[in-house]
Amino acid sequence: MPKNVSTGKSTNKTIFVLNGPNLNLLGMREPEIYGSDTLDDIAGRLEDQSHQLGLEVDIRQSNHEGHLVDWLHEAAADAAQAVILNAGALTHTSIALHDAVKAIDVPVIEVHLSNPAAREEFRHKSLIAPVAKGTICGFGALGYQLALDAASKF
Repeated sequence: MPKNVSTGKSTNKTIFVLNGPNLNLLGMREPEIYGSDTLDDIAGRLEDQSHQLGLEVDIRQSNHEGHLVDWLHEAAADAAQAVILNAGALTHTSIALHDAVKAIDVPVIEVHLSNPAAREEFRHKSLIAPVAKGTICGFGALGYQLALDAASKF
Protein backbone atom coordinates (compact mmCIF):
# COMPACT_ATOMS: atom_id res chain seq x y z
CA MET A 1 0.00 0.00 0.00
CA PRO A 2 1.39 3.46 -0.85
CA LYS A 3 2.55 5.62 1.99
CA ASN A 4 0.63 8.83 2.62
CA VAL A 5 2.73 11.47 4.31
CA SER A 6 -0.35 13.57 5.01
CA THR A 7 -3.95 12.66 4.43
CA GLY A 8 -7.28 14.32 4.75
CA LYS A 9 -10.61 14.62 3.01
CA SER A 10 -10.21 16.77 -0.07
CA THR A 11 -11.97 20.02 -0.61
CA ASN A 12 -11.66 22.49 -3.42
CA LYS A 13 -8.88 24.09 -1.32
CA THR A 14 -6.80 20.91 -1.39
CA ILE A 15 -3.53 20.66 -3.28
CA PHE A 16 -2.40 17.12 -3.99
CA VAL A 17 1.40 16.75 -3.85
CA LEU A 18 2.32 13.53 -5.64
CA ASN A 19 5.81 12.09 -5.58
CA GLY A 20 7.04 9.24 -7.73
CA PRO A 21 9.74 6.59 -7.64
CA ASN A 22 12.75 6.89 -5.35
CA LEU A 23 11.62 10.16 -3.78
CA ASN A 24 11.20 8.24 -0.53
CA LEU A 25 15.02 8.15 -0.53
CA LEU A 26 15.48 11.92 -0.52
CA GLY A 27 18.18 13.00 1.88
CA MET A 28 20.10 9.75 1.32
CA ARG A 29 20.12 9.36 -2.47
CA GLU A 30 22.67 11.47 -4.32
CA PRO A 31 22.46 14.54 -2.06
CA GLU A 32 24.82 16.39 -4.41
CA ILE A 33 22.00 16.30 -6.99
CA TYR A 34 18.81 16.16 -4.91
CA GLY A 35 19.87 17.91 -1.71
CA SER A 36 19.84 16.76 1.89
CA ASP A 37 16.15 17.42 2.65
CA THR A 38 14.00 14.36 3.19
CA LEU A 39 10.48 14.06 1.83
CA ASP A 40 9.26 14.53 5.42
CA ASP A 41 11.24 17.80 5.64
CA ILE A 42 9.61 19.02 2.44
CA ALA A 43 6.17 17.88 3.62
CA GLY A 44 6.56 19.78 6.90
CA ARG A 45 7.39 23.02 5.11
CA LEU A 46 4.50 22.55 2.68
CA GLU A 47 2.08 21.93 5.55
CA ASP A 48 3.23 25.11 7.30
CA GLN A 49 2.98 27.11 4.08
CA SER A 50 -0.44 25.67 3.22
CA HIS A 51 -1.83 26.81 6.59
CA GLN A 52 -0.60 30.34 5.88
CA LEU A 53 -2.29 30.20 2.47
CA GLY A 54 -5.56 28.80 3.83
CA LEU A 55 -5.11 25.54 1.92
CA GLU A 56 -4.79 21.85 2.67
CA VAL A 57 -2.08 19.65 1.23
CA ASP A 58 -2.42 15.93 0.65
CA ILE A 59 1.13 14.66 0.22
CA ARG A 60 1.77 11.17 -1.12
CA GLN A 61 4.65 9.12 -2.49
CA SER A 62 4.72 5.85 -4.38
CA ASN A 63 7.26 3.89 -6.34
CA HIS A 64 4.42 2.57 -8.53
CA GLU A 65 3.17 4.32 -11.65
CA GLY A 66 -0.41 3.08 -11.26
CA HIS A 67 -0.75 4.70 -7.83
CA LEU A 68 0.19 8.06 -9.33
CA VAL A 69 -2.37 7.60 -12.12
CA ASP A 70 -5.05 6.67 -9.57
CA TRP A 71 -4.20 9.68 -7.42
CA LEU A 72 -4.44 12.04 -10.39
CA HIS A 73 -7.92 10.64 -11.07
CA GLU A 74 -8.75 11.05 -7.37
CA ALA A 75 -7.63 14.69 -7.45
CA ALA A 76 -10.07 15.30 -10.30
CA ALA A 77 -12.91 13.39 -8.62
CA ASP A 78 -12.35 15.35 -5.40
CA ALA A 79 -12.23 18.67 -7.30
CA ALA A 80 -8.78 19.47 -5.93
CA GLN A 81 -7.53 22.99 -6.55
CA ALA A 82 -4.29 21.74 -8.12
CA VAL A 83 -1.74 18.94 -8.23
CA ILE A 84 1.98 19.32 -7.69
CA LEU A 85 3.63 16.34 -9.39
CA ASN A 86 7.20 15.17 -9.11
CA ALA A 87 7.01 12.01 -11.20
CA GLY A 88 10.74 11.32 -10.83
CA ALA A 89 12.11 9.13 -13.60
CA LEU A 90 8.56 8.41 -14.83
CA THR A 91 8.61 11.96 -16.18
CA HIS A 92 10.67 10.71 -19.10
CA THR A 93 8.96 7.38 -19.75
CA SER A 94 5.31 7.33 -18.70
CA ILE A 95 2.70 7.78 -21.39
CA ALA A 96 0.18 6.68 -18.75
CA LEU A 97 1.02 9.70 -16.55
CA HIS A 98 0.94 11.99 -19.59
CA ASP A 99 -2.53 10.69 -20.46
CA ALA A 100 -3.77 10.96 -16.85
CA VAL A 101 -2.62 14.58 -16.53
CA LYS A 102 -4.16 15.39 -19.90
CA ALA A 103 -7.44 13.71 -18.93
CA ILE A 104 -8.13 15.75 -15.80
CA ASP A 105 -9.32 19.34 -15.47
CA VAL A 106 -7.20 20.00 -12.37
CA PRO A 107 -4.10 22.11 -13.12
CA VAL A 108 -0.89 20.13 -12.66
CA ILE A 109 2.44 21.74 -11.83
CA GLU A 110 5.44 19.56 -12.65
CA VAL A 111 8.30 19.85 -10.13
CA HIS A 112 11.87 18.58 -10.24
CA LEU A 113 14.52 19.10 -7.59
CA SER A 114 17.30 19.13 -10.16
CA ASN A 115 17.36 20.69 -13.61
CA PRO A 116 16.78 17.76 -15.99
CA ALA A 117 17.98 19.82 -18.97
CA ALA A 118 21.42 20.08 -17.33
CA ARG A 119 21.68 16.33 -16.77
CA GLU A 120 21.91 13.19 -18.91
CA GLU A 121 20.38 13.37 -22.38
CA PHE A 122 17.63 10.86 -21.53
CA ARG A 123 16.32 13.27 -18.88
CA HIS A 124 15.92 16.18 -21.30
CA LYS A 125 12.46 15.22 -22.54
CA SER A 126 9.48 15.34 -20.20
CA LEU A 127 6.29 13.56 -21.21
CA ILE A 128 4.48 15.51 -18.46
CA ALA A 129 5.51 19.06 -19.46
CA PRO A 130 3.36 19.31 -22.60
CA VAL A 131 0.19 18.64 -20.58
CA ALA A 132 1.14 20.40 -17.32
CA LYS A 133 0.14 23.96 -16.43
CA GLY A 134 3.84 24.68 -15.82
CA THR A 135 7.17 23.26 -14.68
CA ILE A 136 9.47 24.30 -11.86
CA CYS A 137 12.92 22.72 -11.82
CA GLY A 138 16.42 23.21 -10.54
CA PHE A 139 15.63 24.94 -7.24
CA GLY A 140 15.90 21.88 -4.99
CA ALA A 141 13.29 21.50 -2.27
CA LEU A 142 12.33 25.18 -2.69
CA GLY A 143 10.68 24.17 -5.97
CA TYR A 144 7.83 22.55 -4.04
CA GLN A 145 7.18 25.77 -2.12
CA LEU A 146 7.28 27.79 -5.35
CA ALA A 147 4.78 25.35 -6.86
CA LEU A 148 2.49 25.60 -3.83
CA ASP A 149 2.56 29.39 -4.06
CA ALA A 150 1.63 29.16 -7.76
CA ALA A 151 -1.09 26.56 -7.04
CA SER A 152 -2.63 28.87 -4.43
CA LYS A 153 -3.43 31.33 -7.23
CA PHE A 154 -5.65 28.91 -9.20
